[in-house]
Amino acid sequence: MKIAITGASGFVGRALQETFRDTISIQREDDETAILEKLKGVDVVINLAGAPIIKRWSDPYKKVLRESRIHTTDRLVSAINQSEVKHFISTSAIGIYPSDVRCDESCDAYAEDFLGNLAKEWEDEAHKCSKPTAILRFGVILGKDGGALEQMITPFRLGVGGIIGDGKMMTSWIHMDDLMGIYKHLMEKRLTGVFNATSPTPVTNHTFTKALGKALHRPTILPVPEFALMIMYGEAASVLTDSKEVHPKRIIEEGYRFHYTDIEEALEAIVT
Repeated sequence: MKIAITGASGFVGRALQETFRDTISIQREDDETAILEKLKGVDVVINLAGAPIIKRWSDPYKKVLRESRIHTTDRLVSAINQSEVKHFISTSAIGIYPSDVRCDESCDAYAEDFLGNLAKEWEDEAHKCSKPTAILRFGVILGKDGGALEQMITPFRLGVGGIIGDGKMMTSWIHMDDLMGIYKHLMEKRLTGVFNATSPTPVTNHTFTKALGKALHRPTILPVPEFALMIMYGEAASVLTDSKEVHPKRIIEEGYRFHYTDIEEALEAIVT
């Protein structure tokens, strides 16, 4: 099976290339003609294109976030619709769901903020694909050498990591091995529709923090005030402070069995 990947140099893209050997990279600067050429003989396209979300959202950067997702996906879908590709798997985020609401894929409410609107627009572009299409809504992806864990692990190693605010916000996470397993499951069964890429056991920030401290054998006694994150990231701090309790009902119904459902086991496997 030959797979084409956009965003191949990113955290998930690198893992996909290690997991699936027969891959080809589609670059953001490729025009439609170049994409069509690369899609010859390709069975599956995985769309990961998008500028990093954890960065201060100035108005110019919001434009970058939109263009790197919406416009890139529009061009990609146009090329796929003219190709012999058999399956399209695009990306979204659990930021599409409202905060403080328990959601699975049947949840029809959307977050009415920048991230929620961005995710919805991104999905709308993907749904224009005429090929069998699946969309994965990513939770917090935990793995080695990248992602959210890489950004938070240094202060924890130094013993200055701690809960955010009161620690009650829900964190919907997934181990990278399970994310790769979900991709395999989607491709083997040619599944379509929206799937939450999250563990079936979301945890509070307090539980997550204590689990990471335990895995690193470090104290977690210094809380991080939410206003400090607002100073650092502005509006983008919502990615870190919003409470998202999201469950992967559909992929479980389709027969996928998670390897990591315990946050302590997941973090221990990654950091040791």
